[in-house]
Amino acid sequence: MSQTTEPPILRQRKNDLPDDIVLNILTRLPAKSVIRFRCVCKAWDSSITTPYFISTHLNNFAHDHDNDNGNGDGDGSIIHMPWHLRATKNSSNRAVCTVAFDLTFDRISEVEIPFDFPSGSAHIVGSSNGLLCLADIGNLNICDNVIYLWNPSIRKFKKLPDSCLGRLGFVKYGFAYHSENNDYKVVRISGYPGMRPPIPDEIEVYTLSSDSWRRVGMSLRVNVKVLDDCFLLPAPLVSGALHWISRVVEGEEERKVELIVSFDADSEEFRMLRMPDGAMSMVRFQTCLASFKGKLAFLTFGQSEQRGGFQYSIWVMREYGVLESWNKLFVVPLERLAVCIAFTMCGSLLTHCLKTNNQEQKFVLVDTETLHEKDFDIQQPLCVANLMESLALLDGASMVSY
Repeated sequence: MSQTTEPPILRQRKNDLPDDIVLNILTRLPAKSVIRFRCVCKAWDSSITTPYFISTHLNNFAHDHDNDNGNGDGDGSIIHMPWHLRATKNSSNRAVCTVAFDLTFDRISEVEIPFDFPSGSAHIVGSSNGLLCLADIGNLNICDNVIYLWNPSIRKFKKLPDSCLGRLGFVKYGFAYHSENNDYKVVRISGYPGMRPPIPDEIEVYTLSSDSWRRVGMSLRVNVKVLDDCFLLPAPLVSGALHWISRVVEGEEERKVELIVSFDADSEEFRMLRMPDGAMSMVRFQTCLASFKGKLAFLTFGQSEQRGGFQYSIWVMREYGVLESWNKLFVVPLERLAVCIAFTMCGSLLTHCLKTNNQEQKFVLVDTETLHEKDFDIQQPLCVANLMESLALLDGASMVSY
């Protein structure tokens, strides 16, 4: 995005508030209100659409959003949508997302998705500063893989251009904010698991300011393969880096070791992080990564010490990049075999309890601190992401308004 510069001076009339006070007030209003104020006069519209104003507005609301999630008081918001979009079409025949409270998932409102996916199935790649990245998941291995950037607060979206990699393999994604340049990036990793001999992953990065993809190298071992065992959860963005669980094949015996690979959104460099000691020794059915109150979290689901029981174990890296700072923060017991489909910033764990011979499937929301369970009235797995109001995309070119 363009560099931030001071907005034009607003025309001042007698008895009007000083320009700087007016702008300061506007930067603290919700995005939807700010958009309406663009109609007041040309000077206001010109000021509101500057990168400086958008950045200031973002900083104000990001601070409030972080405080909401940090306090865990349930005032933060999330947005969720079903994997199969055709199942949630409204009276206008449009698929919808649901906006809800972070802690309880209680519904606030519904938002129409203003674009279509060829397969009718999609997931949320990630969210950052109120901007959502959505990708088609019905066509994982063809070159017309569709990706959108969408800001529901200001009713704008953008379809990303085609890949620069040509034909794609099985893809994994990440979405990040590039703080140094006030820009947004989408990472797409194309791989061919199970191929002999192994084929290295291909990686490309899309940058919003240039509206283009370009190849990047991993600059690590050739035999690092990025996994996607829990693709419904977005790759967590922590300390300016995206994270995926990956696998390294070592030695002549081809011993497989799992670790965490991170991608720094500013430097575009990859690095490897070790998992918590002891986390991989247990019998487990699922491992995934998430962000918990701004810190990297590692989740495993497996059998508990109680016969026939299961549990989620959740580690949090208290000091980013320091292996010794992994701390086992929560153990969440469950009676049934389940899959985590969301773990929110405030610690709400949404699980899909699988169907058995004598029990129907159900979705349960668990507070990891109190272990309070709440049955969730949905019929199929969801994609979940954090949500806040922002003016992102307001100053961009070739955006679609609706």
